[in-house]
Amino acid sequence: MTSKPTGSVSWFQIFQRGQHYMKTWPSDKRLAPMFPENRISTATRFAVRIMPPIAVFTLTWQIALGGQLGLAAATAIFACSLPMQGLWWLGRRSVTPLPPGLLGWFHDVRNKLAESGQALAPIEGTPTYQSLADVLKRAFKQLDKTFLDDL
Repeated sequence: MTSKPTGSVSWFQIFQRGQHYMKTWPSDKRLAPMFPENRISTATRFAVRIMPPIAVFTLTWQIALGGQLGLAAATAIFACSLPMQGLWWLGRRSVTPLPPGLLGWFHDVRNKLAESGQALAPIEGTPTYQSLADVLKRAFKQLDKTFLDDL
């Protein structure tokens, strides 16, 4: 994915980045106290799987009973919007630059990867949460599981 400023990214690209970020972010419990990504990714995956059938059920149930179609349609639209809200949040988060506190931690993890002999691409621009997710995912695969304890 090319790196564009947040303001020039289309809404569709935000959803795509959200999906990519959700797949990239490591779901390690030790990260949960510091980052909401684990909870939001879990809720979004659940919503993607469950909400469309709930929307269809709501509509068909109201049509079968001759109920208020407007209310059923509003409920169905709301149900379908929940996974989109999660993907939107994740997509926006992925392009957000890292705050100064996390920037040092990001560089520490990169340095640990470099010290272990891993080839790393140079950093282009300001590191974002997607950059952090990429580095963490690689660190969890390549380094000893205790690398977080050493930071």
